[in-house]
Amino acid sequence: MGLGECRFDFEKKIILVTGGSGLVGQAIKQAKQQDPRENETFIFLSSKDGDLKDPAATQRIFERYKPTHVIHLAAMVGGLFNNMKHNLDFLRNNILINDNVLHNSYKLGVKKVVSCLSTCVFPDKTTYQIDETMIHNGPPHPSNFGYSYAKRLIDVQNHAYHQQHGCHFTAVIPTNVFGAYDNFNLEDGHVIPGLIHKAYIAKKEGKPLVVYGSGKPLRQFIYSIDLAKLFLFVLREYEEIDPIILSVDESSEVSIGEVAQIIADAFQLEHGIVLDSTKADGQFKKTASNNKLRTYLPDFQFMPLKDAIERTVQWFNLNYNIARK
Repeated sequence: MGLGECRFDFEKKIILVTGGSGLVGQAIKQAKQQDPRENETFIFLSSKDGDLKDPAATQRIFERYKPTHVIHLAAMVGGLFNNMKHNLDFLRNNILINDNVLHNSYKLGVKKVVSCLSTCVFPDKTTYQIDETMIHNGPPHPSNFGYSYAKRLIDVQNHAYHQQHGCHFTAVIPTNVFGAYDNFNLEDGHVIPGLIHKAYIAKKEGKPLVVYGSGKPLRQFIYSIDLAKLFLFVLREYEEIDPIILSVDESSEVSIGEVAQIIADAFQLEHGIVLDSTKADGQFKKTASNNKLRTYLPDFQFMPLKDAIERTVQWFNLNYNIARK
């Protein structure tokens, strides 16, 4: 049976994963092997498969694979400094990518699209806990407003496609994701991969791990494999158009200092950590509510942070030469 014929067997799912070679895509590869379904065929795209900013290239990809479902992870991403300098580029390029993916999904009759947003979609000035109803309540943080508005527009498009065409397009909003295949760049990487790379260097040089700021700000971190399992739940079972926050419980919120200590212990750093309080802290907290997730999955077990960080450190040590850095 060819790919095109699969579309007439309603049990068969051809799941196209855009941005499939990154942190979350690689985790979904692993999670679907742990919980396989006979009727699911996954196709993981990378940038080598075509430029999703280009309507014709995107159409060719969709016509080639004829997906019944799409997990949309692809985006133009960058660290804080890059975002601040290029807000227009982040806005335009992400709007193009998202519009091409969603419109081709509509044109080819894709049954369900799950797109990935980010907690940066939430207003800069907000009350806590943040929940799914607050996305459009005020402007995002000015540092990366281009990226944030492009991501917000996915939610707008999802509702518009549903209202006008009955499409089942939805989105998830993960908190701070980390794990194997992350971006461990010292300038552009996020907190955990950046600290892991710094600790790797500190270990080699016999120095302590220097942590910028007071170490007091609180964050919710989610291991990429846990996030991938939740992505599969959303793909298979979540029926709402409104987005859903994928996050650990508020009780699992942890300080940057505690995270740094776990990383230092994982590397067995003789000189521990040193806090450089001359550096700025950023926002003290960004607590997101996972109440909606817990109504669906009250018993979902997240991997303990210490175990997840140790696994990520082990992966980085084994894969230092190929890791993004």
